Amino acid sequence: MSSKVQNDGNSLKRRLSPMHVWAIAFGCIIGWGSFINPGKKFLSNSGVAGTAIAMALGALVMIVIAFSYAYMVPKYPRAGGEFTFTRNCFGKDAAFICGWFLVAAYLTNVPMNSTAIGLIVDGLDGPADILKFGFHYTIAGFDIYMGEMLLASAILMLFGWLNIIGVQKAAVVQTMLSSLLAVCVFTLFIAALVSSKAKGIHMEPIWGFDKDAAMAAGAAAPGIGRYAHHGAAGIMGAILATFAIAPWAYVGFDAIPQAAEEFDFSFRKVSFIMVIAILFGCFVYTCNNAVAAAALENWPDRVMAGEWVVLVAAEELMGASGKALVGLGVSCAVLSGIMGFYLASSRLMYSMGRDGYLPGWFCRVDRRHGTPRNALVFCIIVSLSGPVLGREALGWFVDMSAIGASIGYFFTSAATLVALRRDRDGTGFLKAMAVAGVAFSTVFMVLQLVPIPGLEGVHFGKESYIMLAVWAAVGMAFYVRQRKSFSERDG
Repeated sequence: MSSKVQNDGNSLKRRLSPMHVWAIAFGCIIGWGSFINPGKKFLSNSGVAGTAIAMALGALVMIVIAFSYAYMVPKYPRAGGEFTFTRNCFGKDAAFICGWFLVAAYLTNVPMNSTAIGLIVDGLDGPADILKFGFHYTIAGFDIYMGEMLLASAILMLFGWLNIIGVQKAAVVQTMLSSLLAVCVFTLFIAALVSSKAKGIHMEPIWGFDKDAAMAAGAAAPGIGRYAHHGAAGIMGAILATFAIAPWAYVGFDAIPQAAEEFDFSFRKVSFIMVIAILFGCFVYTCNNAVAAAALENWPDRVMAGEWVVLVAAEELMGASGKALVGLGVSCAVLSGIMGFYLASSRLMYSMGRDGYLPGWFCRVDRRHGTPRNALVFCIIVSLSGPVLGREALGWFVDMSAIGASIGYFFTSAATLVALRRDRDGTGFLKAMAVAGVAFSTVFMVLQLVPIPGLEGVHFGKESYIMLAVWAAVGMAFYVRQRKSFSERDG
């Protein structure tokens, strides 16, 4: 296939620079989770040491997999990324499976990010509760207020509109948000290094602790050691608890091939951009987690109380300016995540619609702006479910995103092996990276889907299994409806 895509009336426009693409990838990798999950998951499940090791290993695995992406993008420089690679190497059925679960990986991240907007305001306004007005209700123990719903919905529609009126405009906004996010995190890191309040001794227990058991016993920070993860099995479980969700944590670097038709630069830069985005992401996850523990002498108590520990730690280190810094950083993370996943989701659905895997309505391009308007409208409508359902219900989609990303990584690495054998244009090193990518992706899927004795808390929860079954059933309905269409197009 030619590496040049014709820019006809129904094609996307080439408007993205290397900086734009880095901002899309980094903005997708770092969303609400990097600021919220230190208190919600990372510190209790894995501690500072376990999280750092898991994130470093996860970054290494993603870089290994990125070699396959860098090889495949120049071969198939069309929107759709993994879906396009799979279609050309494994055929229509495998392509549908890959594409359908990637939609889950990308699209669920938009409403998940939107639910963090109310949390940001609630954390910054203290007792004022400026968004807690109007009617409210509870889902999975989470109170949802009209004020929070209206603000989140307005932001979702605004950023969806920015994507519709032109990829370059959206990319400029994305670059500003991602750059500001990086500055905020680096500033917080430096503040922790120079402050006498941040101490290594505060990081104990460094492998995390059994949060449920500690809370059931009414334990406090001074006696948390008896609930700490220890021994080979405990430490391994602590690392794997976070390593298992690495595909979710780093999902976003693979948004780069989704926009391949819109690159206005050489495809040879793809691997470098991916690696830089992954390394930046690893730093942010590790930094936020370590700073939160180091700055708070009693972080286990804060975690069990459900506090936003990164925000509390920043305020401890820098006062009101630290609180403002985290507020700005997490706002940039949330908004850049919304923007980036809108782009990735819409390009994937545009590509699937163009090839007949989804109804043709999805592949219609706005004649004036050169963007997949209908696919973006669909993304906006689905994303508006986030403010309605609330944070706790949408937390179940984290696992959905992780399994979708793992499936995409698996098919990309496997497709690389097929293309290498068929075209004979690669190296032994690239083949080894592709084999490793297949193996790692398989490990991720096993950890996520299969309960393993001694590794409780690593695999899916009950709600996630249900959501996976529902998503697969809906996918089967689309498959039956569209199969004749994409069979005819594939010849």
